[in-house]
Amino acid sequence: MELMRHLALNIPDTSKPRVVIIGAGFGGLNTAMGLSDEKFQVVLFDKHNYHTFQPLLYQVASAGLQADSIAGPLRNLFHKRKDVHFRMLKVQAIDPAANTINTSAGDLKYDYLIISGGAKTNYFGNENVQRFTSALKTIPDALNLRSQLMQLFEWASLNADPNIADHLLNFVLIGAGPTGVEMAGALSELKRHILHKDYPRLDFTKMRIYLLDGLDRVLPPMSAKASARAQRDLEKMGVIIRLNTMVQDYDGETVRIKDGESIKSFCVIWSAGVTGETMPGLPKEWAERGRLLTDSNCRIIGSSNVFAIGDIALMKQEKYPKGHPGMAQPAIQMGKYLAKNLWALHQQQPIKPFNYFDKGSLATIGRGKAVADLPGNIFFGGRIAWYIWLFVHISFLVTFRNKLLVLTNWIWNLFTYDKGNRLIIRPYIRKGDERAKEVFNNNESGS
Repeated sequence: MELMRHLALNIPDTSKPRVVIIGAGFGGLNTAMGLSDEKFQVVLFDKHNYHTFQPLLYQVASAGLQADSIAGPLRNLFHKRKDVHFRMLKVQAIDPAANTINTSAGDLKYDYLIISGGAKTNYFGNENVQRFTSALKTIPDALNLRSQLMQLFEWASLNADPNIADHLLNFVLIGAGPTGVEMAGALSELKRHILHKDYPRLDFTKMRIYLLDGLDRVLPPMSAKASARAQRDLEKMGVIIRLNTMVQDYDGETVRIKDGESIKSFCVIWSAGVTGETMPGLPKEWAERGRLLTDSNCRIIGSSNVFAIGDIALMKQEKYPKGHPGMAQPAIQMGKYLAKNLWALHQQQPIKPFNYFDKGSLATIGRGKAVADLPGNIFFGGRIAWYIWLFVHISFLVTFRNKLLVLTNWIWNLFTYDKGNRLIIRPYIRKGDERAKEVFNNNESGS
């Protein structure tokens, strides 16, 4: 495109210290919102022009919410801030010696750099798993997965091949953390309350939902009580749970497990782990296992003006020798901490070290079913935990419009059991999955 030849960052010159923030996730957004643009010029980069509320991605994928319900437009969040500048660009490299970042629209000097790019899905080097499974880290991931699910139901209603009829409605979730547990519960509720109405000729007693994990319990980051309650609720909902189960490979139709067992499925959802996404140009000694090593002030060890927060940061403290958990709360608290203290650091004043306050962990299994680990070793399960989960998730959405849309959808779903977003807006075939195209080619209806 001719237009692309004439890109420029168009960031105004300033006499104030310039703070560049990479990534508008929970950490980057809270930093940008908390910094004073009377003291700093703030420049925020992200490859999307919206903030994603990731804890509810599974509800977009399972047709419970529209995508825009959990996305907050970044420019709208900052339109009253005179010296906060957002640019929808991916930072390509960092030159810490020159205090410069490189983008497709040019270079930009910074006085302070805050890296909050988050994490990416970790496939542990398995190319087939990366190629054929569905991830659930972004809104495009969720929309692709929603299309894939709905297409499978449509194809199942058209299927005339007995060789695939038995496993066409098999769904496999790999990783029994919050994403896997919540998605498994959502699929079970679709099966129990909705799909038999949409597809009365399909036998949904044959629909099987598998949840696999290499560890010995579901929800490993949560308490043993929460894990046991979640497993019991999922099993009552018909989810087949396989623990101590390591996946070896997946070729697009067969999940191969290391003990020799296999499960046939055309839809496998991978939520078995994440890894940090560090930037090109940073010294290798700044990173450990894909995360950036920081001191107790969120500053990267070895740097004087580069900081890391959220999933990408590895701050080793006595209570967290392996760093803080990869959840929203550590990122939010780091972002607020840095916004509050950066001016003091700029003036070389001493500040208190970052102290993470664990507000607890939540996971929902289905309607009226959730688990909650709260401070003080307090545990709730069932409907009380579900109400807590609803309140917390509504309160942390970034805009009033998001809160209203999500609340309205949830109230509608509560009384009607009707997830009305079962739309195939854009058909989805896994990249390079010629086998699936061939299998279903004769079954697809013409336009």
